[in-house]
Amino acid sequence: MNTLSRIITGTFMIILGMFLIALGFSEWSILLYGIPSFVLGIFILFHKNEDYIEKIKTKPYGGKKIK
Repeated sequence: MNTLSRIITGTFMIILGMFLIALGFSEWSILLYGIPSFVLGIFILFHKNEDYIEKIKTKPYGGKKIK
């Protein structure tokens, strides 16, 4: 996931989670959707491990990859 889509998705999930949590004070079953949405949005926004591209290790003369 590139940076822009991660920012958009994470921000949307955090806002949606906060909205559902606010509604959850009147009906507790909405909290079952609000809290995981909020946590997932934070995870999406700050998870950067997938943004790094690993180099493919190959032999200098071609052939199969070296593990």
